[in-house]
Amino acid sequence: MSALTTLAQVKAQVMALSEHCVDDLVRVQDLTFEHLERVRIAGDPYPLQTIAQRSICSRLAIPFEYLRRCPREIQAQNLNYWLTQERNDQLFFRFDGAQVRAIFTPRYQPVDNLEVVERLEELGYGGEVQVQCRLDAQFLSLSIPDSGQTFSVNGDQITPGLSIANSEVGLSSLRISAFFLRLKCTNGLIARTQISAAYRHVSRRILEELPSVLAEVAGQLHQQRDKFRISLESRVDEPLTTIHSFNRQFQLAKREQEAVIRGYHHEPGPTLFHIINAYTRAAQYPDLSAEETYRLQTVGGNILAMVK
Repeated sequence: MSALTTLAQVKAQVMALSEHCVDDLVRVQDLTFEHLERVRIAGDPYPLQTIAQRSICSRLAIPFEYLRRCPREIQAQNLNYWLTQERNDQLFFRFDGAQVRAIFTPRYQPVDNLEVVERLEELGYGGEVQVQCRLDAQFLSLSIPDSGQTFSVNGDQITPGLSIANSEVGLSSLRISAFFLRLKCTNGLIARTQISAAYRHVSRRILEELPSVLAEVAGQLHQQRDKFRISLESRVDEPLTTIHSFNRQFQLAKREQEAVIRGYHHEPGPTLFHIINAYTRAAQYPDLSAEETYRLQTVGGNILAMVK
């Protein structure tokens, strides 16, 4: 799901993705790894999704890239040995059907995507509200434009709003930021503001504080207008060289870098605004994950924040 949709459609997709998802505290003594891709819990086998593989490696301080290259018997030896050093008696497992999707310590306090959407509904955002969304089993990036605050930059219509990002499997904390939608091409940019908030999944306080955080972030939106105008007046002599420099600075993966280059060629130009638009345009490509989409929109916002 991408581009403009409704909150009701997002909720339906969230519910479909979570239909078979359950959580459980599992005793460490009941765990035995056959290899990196499968664990036995009290004797029953469960495949581990890639995120779960990464999370257990992180928990046991085993380099993931090293372990995945090892023979399976070496994988099992490493995992089962370091599991004996685990300080917790239990680990928090997130399942999707018969597969393990993530593994955390018992301190983990899940804030699921459905809870976020339902909290927005409680705050008055109806199912018909237009939103921009990218969603998959690992990541939610949801942005709510406020058409009442649309402004123009050299004839380009830009609508500000709010962005909410969340990951149920540990790729991100729950984040709330400013958002800007370029109406011409529905490119979205996630801006840095003084009030941008991020809450780790060790507390559910964010759900109670959501109204005040949304209000504070909304109060920062007007400060971004001049930055868009200045970016359009800021000439860049070698745009592609500048893009490659930003790609290195923000440590973008190869697929993300390729999307940015395609985004620039879609609407090339000699200003910083065109470079920012290359990142927000890249975020629209359907072959990218929701997390990659969010990262590219955020890079666009970070570049905008550099404007003086």
